Amino acid sequence: MNQSLVQKLTRIKPAPVETDAGTSLHGEGLSRSIGLFSLTMIGVGATIGTGIFFTMVEAVPKAGPSVVLSFLLAALTAGLTALCYAELSFRVPAAGSAYSFAYRTLGEFMAFIVAFCLLLEYGLAASATAIGWSDYLNNFLINAFHWQIPEYMRSPMVVSTPEGTVWNTSHFNLPPMILVALCCFLLVRGAKESATANAIMVMIKLAILIFFSAVAFTGFNTANFTPFLKITPGELLPGASGIAAAAGTVFFSFIGLDTIATAGEEVRNPKRNVPVGIIAALVVVTVFYMLVAMAAMGAQPASKFEGQAAGLAVILQNVTGKAWPALILSAGAVISVFSVTLVTIYGQTRILYAIAKDGLVPKAFQSVNAKTHSPVANTVIVSLVVGVVAGLVDSTFLWDMVSMGTLTAFIVVSIAVPVLRSQERAAGTYVKGGFRVPFGPYFVPGLSILACGYLMINLSHATKAIFTIWMVVAVLTYFIYGIRNSRLNKV
Repeated sequence: MNQSLVQKLTRIKPAPVETDAGTSLHGEGLSRSIGLFSLTMIGVGATIGTGIFFTMVEAVPKAGPSVVLSFLLAALTAGLTALCYAELSFRVPAAGSAYSFAYRTLGEFMAFIVAFCLLLEYGLAASATAIGWSDYLNNFLINAFHWQIPEYMRSPMVVSTPEGTVWNTSHFNLPPMILVALCCFLLVRGAKESATANAIMVMIKLAILIFFSAVAFTGFNTANFTPFLKITPGELLPGASGIAAAAGTVFFSFIGLDTIATAGEEVRNPKRNVPVGIIAALVVVTVFYMLVAMAAMGAQPASKFEGQAAGLAVILQNVTGKAWPALILSAGAVISVFSVTLVTIYGQTRILYAIAKDGLVPKAFQSVNAKTHSPVANTVIVSLVVGVVAGLVDSTFLWDMVSMGTLTAFIVVSIAVPVLRSQERAAGTYVKGGFRVPFGPYFVPGLSILACGYLMINLSHATKAIFTIWMVVAVLTYFIYGIRNSRLNKV
């Protein structure tokens, strides 16, 4: 029976049948090889590093010392959404994260739009973190070997300046391209191997951040927090606009919570482990973000953050007057940002895998290697795109765009909670067990939507304009390809 246009746009994908076997029901596809600890480390690995190692340079000029409140605001917003993710991951244990949740609740068209938000979020986040890795690698080489990568091989072709966009046609950023290639090599070997490598790198990262905090606090100066608020004339609440703007910039660093949900088809006992992993990762991330932000702001005046490459390493060098603490920090950052880039590319490929399984993008993204249970072609294509962007574009173009995609996906996830509960009750399939958002299906999701919307409003006009263009591309792609090739089409 032919479907009307409205029926096609709103058709809902049934909840997947969970199996805890090593493979799918037919012995093919992704393998359930990831345990709770490795899953939590995927979330921590995708989160800690990005916001702390890089975005302090972007966020502190907007908020000043009150950037610590920006991290707290971002954490609270992410926490509200994390509760929504936890409930949905229990009820819809599938790869694809917000995309799969939207397909199960809001219909195919909205799911496809969310998918494009996630592709923007993950793709640009991977490129941005790879770009930042270049600064710490160069700092490490200077301190360890008194040699640095030539400028034309570690600077992008397209650079954003206060005067406008500058094109340096003879420049390209080689280190992030190498990093993406290494991540691609690990990922095509299989999810279990990648998760193990990531867990090791995350533990090193946490140790390095504890080391940074311990050293930075020896140079703590309370005067660096005065004036605490960066006040803009005409504000209703003093300092609020700067705090919100900075929170919007750093918010993308909470992408790790979403990454956990993308692993739904590769996790053992996903109905338990995914919700627990999300909450555990959020707690670890928030504690470390606040600790390092306080230490960094106490050790250095806010005026010095703007334009500061490898900022945390420079802070240690200034506090101690010696190069070895900066050397350790840079080495740790090189390792930790590797893990961020690795799991972000991983998340991108699993979202594309989920979309391809539904027929909304070409089948090449669905193809899985029989030996490694890894989507090899998918991973190679994603890595090529991420590597090219990282090698040619200034990261200034990317940070807020990632936040925009993340916030949009988080809003959809929050909407999906009451919708799914209502649908299950109407169908008589509602299950009372498992994790549920506290205080009913509307309070926490409603707060999450309001908080995400507030951060979105404070992003730049340029970000909103580019995001609108991206959404137009998403709509055109759906009507040209997706709607005709969907597996839910009924002939």
